[in-house]
Amino acid sequence: MSKSQGYDLIGDVHGCMMTLVKLLEQLGYSKRNGVYQHSSRQVIFIGDIIDRGPRIRESLHIVRDMVEHGSAHIVMGNHEYNALGYCTRARAGSTHTHLREHNERHERLIRETLDQFEDYSSEWSDFLGWFYQLPLFLEMEDFRVVHACWDDHLIAQFKAKFGGNRMNEDFLHASTVKDSFAGQVMDKLLRGTDMRLPNGETITGSDGFTRHFFRTKFWNDKPEIYQDVVFQPDPLPKHIAEHRLTESEKQQLLSYDASQPPVFVGHYWMSGPPEPILPNIACIDYSAVKYGKLVAYRMDGEQTLSKDKFVWVDVLRPEM
Repeated sequence: MSKSQGYDLIGDVHGCMMTLVKLLEQLGYSKRNGVYQHSSRQVIFIGDIIDRGPRIRESLHIVRDMVEHGSAHIVMGNHEYNALGYCTRARAGSTHTHLREHNERHERLIRETLDQFEDYSSEWSDFLGWFYQLPLFLEMEDFRVVHACWDDHLIAQFKAKFGGNRMNEDFLHASTVKDSFAGQVMDKLLRGTDMRLPNGETITGSDGFTRHFFRTKFWNDKPEIYQDVVFQPDPLPKHIAEHRLTESEKQQLLSYDASQPPVFVGHYWMSGPPEPILPNIACIDYSAVKYGKLVAYRMDGEQTLSKDKFVWVDVLRPEM
């Protein structure tokens, strides 16, 4: 890609189609021949177009049309991956009927999507087929893109094994074994890194789900306590936040040092004024579907990211 090409990286849409249209127009994109386009820039969607929001089907059509007509790129989000698992039958010998178990929590996460496609089953099948084509990561000339976590080691292994950045149906089936190579790739790149809470403790998040793990940063600089590595919307209780990391736990942590190219992620439900996490790391998910912001970063090849390059639309009320 030429360095003169500008890119607009857009965070997790989650079916907020009207907000997406406002943001595209604010960024200077207009509809030509039914597709949003810009004369000199392209969008990169960070994944998670589906689930939760009021206009999932319409959002998918906008995004896929842009990708297929060359005005956008996209990486896979964990919600597209989850949808593939939920809708793909397990092979003979499995204890489940589908790759992603049809339990109450999983059903609740995908319910809005399935409801909105209830009268468009052939379209939904087409979109599921399209999800297989979504890259798991992008390496542009000046920067990188992944939904949740850039893991150099896993990405290098994936490229060596598969010669690209896309999975197939066999890889999807293999990824249901969490400790397998496929399972590690999909879990880390699309969901991020985590660490088990000490002493068998649990925390209940704002989503009502009780967890034995907490999400951690994939960049670290001499952390000493859990608070130094936590990266999630829900805070750790004080006694856990102050818990000291063991040497073994420190060895589990990833790093992303200042010499590496800027990397963009979504996934993490950020809040407050959009700004880079570090000079070369930016999260562009600011909880649009929870009445936060749908955020874009206008990337023009700079190696030090700037808060002045963020553009957003505030979601102040439900889309009508």
